[in-house]
Amino acid sequence: MIKIQLNGELREVPDNLNLAALLEWLKMPADRVAVERNRQVTPRSAWSETIILPDDQLEVVHFVGGGVDARPQPFDNSRKTEQLSPPAGKA
Repeated sequence: MIKIQLNGELREVPDNLNLAALLEWLKMPADRVAVERNRQVTPRSAWSETIILPDDQLEVVHFVGGGVDARPQPFDNSRKTEQLSPPAGKA
């Protein structure tokens, strides 16, 4: 076992793992993550050749689908405010 930093936390993982095998060992969906190793983004095409070494610092970011439409919406001031009658006996 070797010690690495994974998303800011000290973790022990098996030695001699490449990045692809590490993600599998961690049960992370490889098709929905991006990986930074020692402050450099590691392209997916290099995962199988990138051996994890003791004290490596890894950041794994999960992509999340869905969400909301974040485009600015025009302000709608067309709603008219209702005139409220004063409560009975308070006129």
